[in-house]
Order: sequence, then C-alpha cells, then structure tokens
Amino acid sequence: MDAQQQSSPETTPKFVAGTSIKFINENQEVMASGGANMRVKAVENGIDLYTVMGKMMNCGGYGQCGTCVVEVVEGMENLSPRSAAEAKRFKNKPDNYRLACQSTVNGPVAVKTKPKKK
Repeated sequence: MDAQQQSSPETTPKFVAGTSIKFINENQEVMASGGANMRVKAVENGIDLYTVMGKMMNCGGYGQCGTCVVEVVEGMENLSPRSAAEAKRFKNKPDNYRLACQSTVNGPVAVKTKPKKK
C-alpha cells in the first residue's frame, strides 16, 4: 500500500476493544466492547433503566418513548453523538442527558439512571 492509500490518524476510526460503563446509582460497572449499545448492556446486566411508567410504556430500544434517560456524569466524549430523536426530545434538557438506547459506548463512561427532572 502506498502512502496515498494509507489512512491518516485523523480519518482512521478509533477502535476500542473493551471499555466500561459505570452505573453510579446501582454501584455497578459493566464491561462492554467498543461500539456497544448502552441500553443493551444495561438490560443484559440487570440494570433497571426505567421508572414505573417507563416499565409499562418503553419502546424496546427504538428511541421513540424517551424512557431510558440517563445522565452522563463522566465520559460524554466517549459516547456517540446525540441522535435526531435525542436532539428533539432533549432540546430543553441538560446537554448531558442521553437515551441509553441511542448511545453507543466507545470508551469509559459513568452515568446515573433515572435522573431527577430538571
């Protein structure tokens, strides 16, 4: 491969083999592969993301209901950008609110589940 065909560090996607998601309220840290979906990892590890109403009305991870809200305490830079569904739902909420179902994890992150309404 010649120099023109090689990827530069700026264009090469960052690959993270393994990382962690710390769920602060539950005092639990979950290991995940880079690019893992936060909601999937939470459900797989018994982390309760939903309030009572959310348990009855959640959409199963499609970004439609807004019930899997988490507050990112550390590592916001290690999450995928906000989706269009999140941008619409959180336009009047703090920047560190995310939907777990719309967040892929690419490095260590710490979150609070079921954040208090602000």
